[in-house]
Amino acid sequence: MSKDKLPRHATEQQNVEVSEAQIAVHWPEEDYFSPSNRFIAQANLTDAGIFARFALDKFPECFKEFADLLDWYKYWETTLDTSNPPFWRWFVGGKINACYNCVDRHLGQHKNKTAIHFVPEPEDEAPQHLTYQELFVRVNEFAALLRDFCGLKAGDRVTLHMPMVAELPITMLACARLGVIHSQVFSGFSGKACADRIADSESRVLITMDAYHRAGNLLDHKEKADTAVMEAASHGQQVDKVLIWQRYPSKNSSPTKLVEGRDFVINDVLKKFRGQRVEPVQMPAEAPLFLMYTSGTTGRPKGCQHAIGGYLAYVTWTSKFIQDIHPEDVYWCMADIGWITGHSYIVYGPLALAASSVVYEGVPTYPDAGRPWRIAENLDVNIFHTSPTAIRALRRDGPDEPAKYNHHFKHMTTVGEPIEPEVWKWYHKMVGKGQAVIVDTWWQTENGGFLCSTVPAIHKMKPGSAGPGIPGIHPVIYDDEGKELASGSGKAGNICIRNPWPGGFQTIWKDPERYVRQYYSRYCRNPESKDWRDWPYLAGDGAVQAADGYYRILGRIDDVINVAGHRLGTKEIESAALLVPEVVEAAVVPVADPIKGKVPDLYVALKPGLAPSEEIANRVSASVVSEIGAIARPRRVIVVPDMPKTRSGKIMRRVLAAISNHLDPGDVSTLANPEVVDKIKELAK
Repeated sequence: MSKDKLPRHATEQQNVEVSEAQIAVHWPEEDYFSPSNRFIAQANLTDAGIFARFALDKFPECFKEFADLLDWYKYWETTLDTSNPPFWRWFVGGKINACYNCVDRHLGQHKNKTAIHFVPEPEDEAPQHLTYQELFVRVNEFAALLRDFCGLKAGDRVTLHMPMVAELPITMLACARLGVIHSQVFSGFSGKACADRIADSESRVLITMDAYHRAGNLLDHKEKADTAVMEAASHGQQVDKVLIWQRYPSKNSSPTKLVEGRDFVINDVLKKFRGQRVEPVQMPAEAPLFLMYTSGTTGRPKGCQHAIGGYLAYVTWTSKFIQDIHPEDVYWCMADIGWITGHSYIVYGPLALAASSVVYEGVPTYPDAGRPWRIAENLDVNIFHTSPTAIRALRRDGPDEPAKYNHHFKHMTTVGEPIEPEVWKWYHKMVGKGQAVIVDTWWQTENGGFLCSTVPAIHKMKPGSAGPGIPGIHPVIYDDEGKELASGSGKAGNICIRNPWPGGFQTIWKDPERYVRQYYSRYCRNPESKDWRDWPYLAGDGAVQAADGYYRILGRIDDVINVAGHRLGTKEIESAALLVPEVVEAAVVPVADPIKGKVPDLYVALKPGLAPSEEIANRVSASVVSEIGAIARPRRVIVVPDMPKTRSGKIMRRVLAAISNHLDPGDVSTLANPEVVDKIKELAK
């Protein structure tokens, strides 16, 4: 019997074998899906020998292939400097500019090609198509403004609090042109959250927008800037200038007044810089390009510092060979530039390859779940990139919508969290029309770009599995005692990366001790060693490697529920719930139990128009028992009208856990749907 035809529980670990150090894994192996011959024929990477070229005995010089995709003012002298582990420095001695690589170098061949398709949320507003020549002009003029009006220079930090508009990549690239370090804050974050990042990065300039569209509303965004500046001052950081892009040039769309001497409308000031050109600053490869703050719910925000040379080389290579981007492609990553995915795979990676990158302002399901497919049809998008969160929402609100539109994707990406096999199959069949390849990528803010993924023209796809490490990435799974689990063992533990890679972050801004403690200390073999082999990187995720070498990510180590000594990954419980046809979203949270320690509560949301019933709840519970075993049976299945979600669409399991444990869920005002919390409280009584 072939491995991919094993019966449902053939891969299940016996309970007696599951130690406290392992997560119990009960997910069945899925069948494979092969890329089409048509895709393989046009793919950028079809040579399976790539993995031999990137074997550990070729490390680190193999990464020259990544850096050679870029234009350098000066070639590097040292590929990897390991003199101060784990603060790795890549391409040391090299001189480069990220903006030049994303804009200037394309003008000879591609100046009249669209660089950015900006799609406003209101459908009666026409998309804007910014060519590489127009991008060059606008980036130069704004760089001149930042340099001459704001006095910014290489190494200074600037905080951006901007929505999904074309002016955001323009602003980022203008900063990169000057060597100014940008720190973009997700537009859905509050003024106070923005202030924390201003204070930590010591930014003197805040760049924002007066208003933007979201779910049918024109939101006042300028008011958050006032809060941010005031709160930053209370932390001891003075903001000298607030620069405000206008959503509609020459029109003020925010009722919040300007503060004289501090606030400046960019569209007005820019007139003085019309036609100006700014020579890109030749920057050291290891100089910082940007800070990306992770959005933890507790503690000081964590500023991940990414370098110019290593980061740009990594996202360019992965965009070309994992996402299969060609210059003639129209590529749409439906993430937000406020997150690392948007930095890497909306702005820097695609633009470095002279692709056409789509920037969409609004909510994917506004005004209805057909919106993404209309956009894809109109722009002839052929590469589509989004998160399981968005896929689940589109499956819930419009499961049959993709079939109504004449869009054709050759390639689709999923990113941000593990995707349940049932959701993957809908994505493949309905969105990809059974023709697109899917890469189910695993990586994090700290990593810069993809760590695990199938190479789309080389590997078969397997729903729910991220695939092997990409070329040059060598994962390993350790148990809690630091013992390496055998490759392909099917046993779960903590996934780590054996070797440094160019896209990895350099440090946590102003907190190097936390960087070492959180990511390297646990499995470091010798703190005195300068050998990279002694410093594996701890990702903080649980994972299992199947016999075929593919990794399945089980979620954050912190998300494991310990039921009577059995460590159950929340993702597989949620996946089992989604096998019930009526269920479109599922969230598992741990509840304190005097006997078992913790037990799972399972919250589910149903397809629109379906009424909750005890019968559905019972079938959900039965599905979990059938797929995993009685040990995973939920204490309760609670059918809710909607999940509490962040503005970016992520389910706030913290709120659900508080409700289940009869604790205060805290401030829920920043949720996209705070009104649902009281309804859930009633249902969970």
